[in-house]
Amino acid sequence: MRTPEEQAKLLALCKLKGASWYLLAREAQRPDGIDRLWNGETLEASDEADKAKAIIRASREDLTRHMDAAQADVDRATRGGARLITVLDEDYPQTLRLIYNLPPFLFVRGHITEADLRSVAVVGTRQASDIGLRRARNMATLLTERGVTVVSGLARGIDTAAHTAALEAGGRTIAVVGTGILRCYPAENRPLQEQIIDKGAGAVVSQFWPDAPGATYTFPRRNVTMSGIAQGSVVIEASSTSGAKMQARIALEHGKKVFLIRSLTQDQPWAESYVTKRGAIMVDDVGDVIQALADPDRIHAADARRQQLALDIW
Repeated sequence: MRTPEEQAKLLALCKLKGASWYLLAREAQRPDGIDRLWNGETLEASDEADKAKAIIRASREDLTRHMDAAQADVDRATRGGARLITVLDEDYPQTLRLIYNLPPFLFVRGHITEADLRSVAVVGTRQASDIGLRRARNMATLLTERGVTVVSGLARGIDTAAHTAALEAGGRTIAVVGTGILRCYPAENRPLQEQIIDKGAGAVVSQFWPDAPGATYTFPRRNVTMSGIAQGSVVIEASSTSGAKMQARIALEHGKKVFLIRSLTQDQPWAESYVTKRGAIMVDDVGDVIQALADPDRIHAADARRQQLALDIW
């Protein structure tokens, strides 16, 4: 099935080396955004926008070829059981629309639903201790029992414990991965990935081209999207160099809630400073997380304000 023209043009623009995907996503959502981008114009005035405009204008003769390449990617993803969602589509996650560095497209296996607006990322180190794994399982189970979707990154350690506990509790979980949707990293988690999909218990989500391998830049980008797709992030166990600490920082920049369990703030100076100086919330139990979550109606209202602002600017 051919991708609709505007979505195909957006994907072709994403094929241009050096053009910021985040800039393309922001511009694409604005009225007539795709037509403007296709002509090498933007409403946004920034260094990022100037660079993208120059790249697009210099690459006009290549855009048709890039559309064909993008369609081939979509076809491969479709054959692998995934579907494309772009910022131009109504079913793009509303929570994700509210951040400034949102991905222009997602490939999804499984389903993201309205219920997933009440979602919390449970994250932590790959080298988790036994007590850390137990705390992750307990947090994910208790969130699930209260109707909250558990988001994590399908990595070893805390992520695996959180996804598994959510499934075992009969709840929903979303795995935001750092590779293309047709790959699985780590390979040992492929059965877990398939279980999320086969049970109809959530979704596996990738913001990369379907065959993309993991790389040094993909996992930090994955953390950005994981923060964006959830209302907040609970960090269970993480050192000062952990990707989970990075996600806590990113989530605070997004205006999302960051929950740090008490034992983490006692063990890690960075976590204590995030609570005392940066607005993170120290939590003793799942009730502290639940009471901080927004009703889905508030998310709908925030997205409506974002759309109106785009119209006002135009």
